[in-house]
Amino acid sequence: MKVGIAGMGAIGLNVAGALDRDEIPGCTLAGFAARSQARADAFNATLARPVAHLGFEDLADRCDLVIECLPPQLFEAIARPVLERGKSLVVLSASQLLGRDDLIALAEAHGGRILVPSGAMLGLDALKAAAVGEITSVTIETRKPVAGLLGAPYLAEAGIDLTGLDAPRCILSGSVTEVARAFPANVNVAAAVSLAGLGPDLTRLEIWADPGLERNQHSVHVISDSSDFTMTIQGRPSAQNPATGRITPQSVIALLRQRSASLRVGT
Repeated sequence: MKVGIAGMGAIGLNVAGALDRDEIPGCTLAGFAARSQARADAFNATLARPVAHLGFEDLADRCDLVIECLPPQLFEAIARPVLERGKSLVVLSASQLLGRDDLIALAEAHGGRILVPSGAMLGLDALKAAAVGEITSVTIETRKPVAGLLGAPYLAEAGIDLTGLDAPRCILSGSVTEVARAFPANVNVAAAVSLAGLGPDLTRLEIWADPGLERNQHSVHVISDSSDFTMTIQGRPSAQNPATGRITPQSVIALLRQRSASLRVGT
């Protein structure tokens, strides 16, 4: 399978490195898109087998599967050409799928597929299994270090000052759909959880500023007719970007390995 990567940040670099080292059976790195030629040249210099630096359209043409690791504003530019060509799109910007039934319809019309890896969240298998029955409620609690929230536009708009905060404070709560409007760059985990369960309108999300934390923490509380469960994860940052969890690119590598594995564990 020919794999392309759109965006060479922490996620793209780690997945590309695994492909270059032949750590993903059945997959080869066929091309990538980077922000500049200089960045592309620097990346290619790290590979045993340099590959083509391509635009989004060419990436969609040449690859069977494209991994999207882009800023939200560029999501549309890669999603449409990949799906229109009936290819597979691995989406890391899961929040960009909220309310996008048109993209699902586009994939269905052309035989394309949209794949959302678990990223920084655990337990999506359990949530999908619960959704086969009846889920009563799903609540996501995201707690972030104060430093990770400073500068967020929503705080200024809402007149929230976190300076000197000495106890956890809930700064926003509502449905995933509602919170995504205020924190579009901070709800990819919640978006993935909502898509696996009740949907973004019925999944509740709380965002907390917590001075006692050094890393982001996500907790999901599920009540259903089959089981009630709570999942909590604190991710360690990647070496390339402290805003990206180390487990996120690893979840993409695991997804790719599963596609050709003789033994599959979990859905």
